Amino acid sequence: MRLQRLKDKLGNRSNASAEVEYDDALAWLVGEEGRGVRTIIEMVNMTRLDCVLGTATGMRAGVTMAAHHAAHRTAFGRKLADQPLMASVLADLALESEATTMAAFRLAGATDRAARGDEQEAAFRRLALAVTKYWVCKRAPAHAAEALECLGGNGYVEDSGMPRLYREAPLASIWEGSGNVAALDALRALTRQPETAEAFFAELDQAAGADRRLDQAIARLRKEVSDPAEERARYLAEAMALALQGALLVRHGHPAVADAFAASRLGDEGAGWSGWGRAYGTLPSGTDTASIVSRATPEILP
Repeated sequence: MRLQRLKDKLGNRSNASAEVEYDDALAWLVGEEGRGVRTIIEMVNMTRLDCVLGTATGMRAGVTMAAHHAAHRTAFGRKLADQPLMASVLADLALESEATTMAAFRLAGATDRAARGDEQEAAFRRLALAVTKYWVCKRAPAHAAEALECLGGNGYVEDSGMPRLYREAPLASIWEGSGNVAALDALRALTRQPETAEAFFAELDQAAGADRRLDQAIARLRKEVSDPAEERARYLAEAMALALQGALLVRHGHPAVADAFAASRLGDEGAGWSGWGRAYGTLPSGTDTASIVSRATPEILP
């Protein structure tokens, strides 16, 4: 085994990476010849779960630091957190963090139950993990950048901790299948393993009737899944991930968080339909930002 080079990476420096050459090395066949992808997918899925969990952790760290700063920083006579526009930004970041965390723990539970022989959970995890990994890891860099910006210029300074989060954020989307690979893998599961779609929609159906916007999103998703096209694979993965996050929040999340998520992320197609834009901090009017932000703000001890 020859290490050709150690990689000088953008971030993730504590986790050394190298290019390795194997010259006349001994190897063992670990699966059926010609079915290498199917053999390795079990390891890939475990690492994809790591990517989702790590992304949830990074988002939580970013929004916590941003909310803490805004709770203490005064500008124009008021705390930043009390100013409507900053409150909208913080609440939007908190929504993303809570939705990602909820999905991460649901997938971790599915992984445990699948390992104990639960075939329904194994089928659910096969599809849900691919779409969730695609979507949350795509959201991470923008989330880190927005959290950094909440600290202003100090967020761009190394000792704030934000630059490290920002450098780390894009990596999970590359690991174990970049965006296109994850989206195409979801498409492959839909077309070759129909039981995965059945298990996925069975999960969504547990939230049926709880929120009109979620019901509409699930109905649109069923139509899209009925005839999936490769060029729409990214859109499909995004829509599935959002529907799953929405269903989990409606069932298990804080009411203000679930309502704001449905109002901003679900509903009729097209940005701006509900007053929600493409950047963080563009939540619809009437969102209970105070309740959402308070959940992400560290308690101020006496």
